[in-house]
Order: sequence, then C-alpha cells, then structure tokens
Amino acid sequence: MNELLKEVLKYIPDKAEILEPGFEGANIVLYTKSKEFLLNNSDIIKNIVDAVKKRIELRPDPSLLMDQEKAEKEIKKLVPEEAGLTNIIFDVPRSKVILEASKPGLAIGKSGEILKEIKKKTFWIPLVRRTPPIKSQITDKIRSVLYENNDYRKKFLNKVGERIYGGWTNEKKDIWIRVSILGAGRQVGRSCLLLQTPESRVLLDCGIDVAAQDPNDSYPMLEAPEFDINKLDAIIITHPHTDHCAFVPYLYKMGYKGPVYFTEPGRDIASLMALDYISVGQKENKKIIFGSVDIKEMVKHSITLDYDEVTDITPDIRITFYDAGHTLGSAMVHLNIGNGLHNLLYTGDMNYETSNLLSAAITRFPRLETMIMEATYGGSNENYPTRKEAEELLAKTIKATIERDGKVLMPVLGTGRAQEIMVIIDKMIRNSQLDKIQVYVQGIVWDITAIHTAYPDFFNSNVRKMVFHKDQNPFLSDIFKRVGSRQEMQEVLELGPCIILATSGMMVGGSSVEYFKELADNPRNSLIFSSYLGKGSLGRRISDGEKEFNIDGKQISMKMEVVAIKGFTGHSTRERLISFVRHLDPKPKKIILVHGDNSNCLDLASNLHKMFRIETNAPKNLEAIRLR
Repeated sequence: MNELLKEVLKYIPDKAEILEPGFEGANIVLYTKSKEFLLNNSDIIKNIVDAVKKRIELRPDPSLLMDQEKAEKEIKKLVPEEAGLTNIIFDVPRSKVILEASKPGLAIGKSGEILKEIKKKTFWIPLVRRTPPIKSQITDKIRSVLYENNDYRKKFLNKVGERIYGGWTNEKKDIWIRVSILGAGRQVGRSCLLLQTPESRVLLDCGIDVAAQDPNDSYPMLEAPEFDINKLDAIIITHPHTDHCAFVPYLYKMGYKGPVYFTEPGRDIASLMALDYISVGQKENKKIIFGSVDIKEMVKHSITLDYDEVTDITPDIRITFYDAGHTLGSAMVHLNIGNGLHNLLYTGDMNYETSNLLSAAITRFPRLETMIMEATYGGSNENYPTRKEAEELLAKTIKATIERDGKVLMPVLGTGRAQEIMVIIDKMIRNSQLDKIQVYVQGIVWDITAIHTAYPDFFNSNVRKMVFHKDQNPFLSDIFKRVGSRQEMQEVLELGPCIILATSGMMVGGSSVEYFKELADNPRNSLIFSSYLGKGSLGRRISDGEKEFNIDGKQISMKMEVVAIKGFTGHSTRERLISFVRHLDPKPKKIILVHGDNSNCLDLASNLHKMFRIETNAPKNLEAIRLR
C-alpha cells in the first residue's frame, strides 16, 4: 500500500471498518462499512486532513447503500417540490447521488439539512447541481460517458493518485525546470508548451491553428526531440478555444492515457468544439485527424478543477486555476514546482477587464517567479475602442442596416464572444437602444450558450444575478431563435431584416461562410467582425479590403458593408496587458511572451523590460528556456 495511505490509516479507529482506501487523482478516498462512523466521525477526518495536508473524502461502502428505487422515493419525499427536482442520477462506484434541481438552494436546505437527512436515511452521498435553463445535449452526453465508465475512471483516478504520491523517481540533486515552445511562439495559433523537470513532463495547452495556409503549420510541433508521449504525465488546458485545445483528442488517438485538466465548463465546451472540428472538416473534405471515439477518451481521462482549488498533478508539481476573464471557465495556471522551489504563472488567453459577461483576470498570487503571458494585442500600434464605444458602433451599424431592410451577419467565436454579443443585444433592446429584432443563433453557438447556462457561477456578478431569474435571463429572451438545419438556414435567408450569429469568427469554415456566400452581393446587408482575424483567413482578407472571392467554385463580389469592432475582444489590449503586469502581486522576476505575432511579442517584451526592469523573452517555436 502507498505510504501516504498507510499514514492516513494510522489515525483511523478499528471500528471505522475502512475497506478500500485509495485515490481519486490527488484526493484520498476512504470507504467505510460502519454506518456509525459514516454519520458520526466527530473530528477524526478533519484532524487527519490537518495532519497530512491532503483532501480526504469518506464514503459508504456499497453494501450500506439503500436500494436505488427506494432511495429515489425517499429523496423525492425529502426534497421540497418548489426546489424543482428534475433528475436523480446514482453514481454507484462512488456511492454518490446527483440531484439536479432548478433551485439548488431549496434542495440543499438551510445549513445543508436536507442533504444531511438524505445521507442519514439512504447512506448515499448527495450532490446538488443546477438544472440548466437551456438543455445541453453535449453536457448530458459527457455526464453519461463519465457515469457509464465509472469503473474505469475509478481505476484511472487511483492510478493518477499513485503516480502523484508514489514519491520522486529521480533522485538527482540538480533540480532544473525548462519550458519548450511547441506552438504560439511569436504567432497566434496552436498554443502548446512543454514543461519539464527531472521528475515531470506536462503540456500546457495543445491547440490547432485553423487559419494556417500550410496544413503542416496547423499542429503543435510534437516532433521536437524533448517530447515523448509515453513519458507525458499530464495535459493542462486553459480554455476551450480551438487554438488551445483541439489537438488533445489526437494525443489520445496516439496512445496517451494520462489525465487532462480543465475547468468543468472548459471540458464541456472543448468536447463540443472538437466534435464541431470534425463536422466542419468533413463538410469541407479536409483531413480528419481524430474521431468521436478519441473525444470520448479525452472525456474519460478528464479531471475538472474549480478556481482557487489547489491540487497536485505530479510528485513535484502542484497547480491552481485562477479566473482569466477570457471566456467561460478560462483559467490562468499557477504552478508550484519542486515543493516551492519555483512558481510559474501561465496566463493562456486572459482579459484584465470586466466584460459584459465575465469578471477581470486575477492579479494576486501566493508566489511568482516566472510568468508566461499572451501578447495577442501587445504591439504599440494595437489601439482599440472601449467596450462602451464598441457597443455604440454595434448599435449604430445594426440600426442602419435594419433601416435599409438588410441583414446583419456577425461571424463569432462560438464560445465567449457570441454569448457576450447576445447579452449586449438583449440589454440594448431592454433599454430601448434598439427596436426588438429577431436574432438567429446558428447551431453550435446555441449549443455552447446552453452550456453557459449550466455554469452561471462563472459569470460576473451582474449576469449571474440575471441568470438566476428566468424573467431576466438574457439567454432565454424570445429575440433569440436557434437555427439547427440547412432548411432553417434557408428560411432565415428568405426572411426580412435580422441579426445572424454564426461560427467561425475568422470565417475559416462553418455556417458564417455559408451565410456570407448568400449575403455578400447585397449592399443593404452588413458584415460585423468582433473576433481576432488570423492572417490568411477569409475574415482577414475581407477586413483588409478584398472584394472578389471564389469560394467552393462560386464567384462572389463583395458589396455588403464591412465593420470591424475590436472593442469586444476577450484578450487584454496593450494598455491592459501593461496594467495587468503593474498590478501583479507579487511581481515576477521573468516574463515570457507568447501568443502574439513577431512584432507584438518583441514590442511588448521591450516595453515591459523598460517599464518594470523585469527580464523579458519572446521565444520562437522550438526554443527552450531554462527557468531554473
């Protein structure tokens, strides 16, 4: 038995009848056969946690559990009808029962009284989840995959724990830390960093550059000699945009069997984005590098963390997710390496501004020696309007288009930008800045919006309050209508003035391109860009002023109005990147710039060095930097 488990069991009295000590990732799980110890263990578990400094969960052995049918009846008796109980799911291998309710607070009861009573009567450990206002098929499917593979996950998570607490395998005294740039070095797209120590190998993001002109430039540079998939301990995904997460299923196809860490909404959206990547590729006859089976493997091996939750992921690396403010569930990753020897912050994409949807990125950390930061808009020539100015331009463009009997096409990022635009349009109509108008939300945007409604705690306080009230929930407004088929899409094109939200934001495929082909030659229509436009993408070419296009053999003359609104960005502007560094507490000794084009990375690196007297670096792809 693992030495840590032996240490824990020393504190447990014999009467507790602990049968199956083990791990769930970094957590220690104890299964007891004693009803008395399960319900009345005094401060024993708390004292053990204080002693070993690890999270410990006590659960009933399956032999104690009430029959599921009887337990379900008992739960329905105990949970008040006004709680809106919609589903009861039994997680047998973990002795848990998940209650989905429209009003979780009422299902929990004052001071958790109802949950305590459920545990006392049935011996199942109850957990309560909010029922999403909009049903999400992908979230249901993900949870189904997790429950169906509970036995496998139990063994997998125990194996992860054994690796974490198995002790250091490398006894060398020369402790070093190195980061290799396998993507996003002086470029935007295919973010992928390899963190190495004598003990561990961890990937930070693993994405695809969908705008790359050469397919060989689309994927992370995993042919680098230092990368060995068989030695990889963990993958950490900061957020579910294609350029940060879409390559992960391919790693499972290639045989990786280790954990991938997300926030919970990050996992759900990443899975949906991966499925959409396959769908778009098939429609455009592109090479499909992974399948739905590989996405399922990613889900089976996922471990989700909340913000501020500290967890070990290898014997010498501990991570904490912090709110990045970029998109729903986006996280900055703080890594404590070598028992406090070095502290690294990887920001991923972040926004140091409270948006219409999310709170600003966090700037306070326990310790910080090195920071790897995005530089997407880090150049001195990157000047953008405020969100207020952006909203005014959006309203003005929509009004003008509707007045001339035209349609507004907004290519959007499926996650983040689309939902903020929905909140803004809803707000404008409520405040009478715009007349009421139908907003058509294309397939995947609607699906991702449904996932957003399942995780309201990740919104800023204003939106969170609105989501908790059905009559104020912006995503439930009757102005929004889903477009789920080609026939429905054709109906939208035949109807009168409207707004259309469709992916992809850069117009490198997806329904935004299909709508564009039908709307481009009508000067009454408008095309509004609100996303980053990668070099070579159709969106960038349109924004740069091209007028003639050949798409899928169809010749298109560009006549619709084009407006680019950069104030809605989910990235920090140059000014806010500098402000973020200024407010960091503590200040790092070194800053490494990635995820920006060549000039933006170098410009920001030079500027930060001059302003803060901090060592800066803007590495190219395949460069390696020793942090210690």
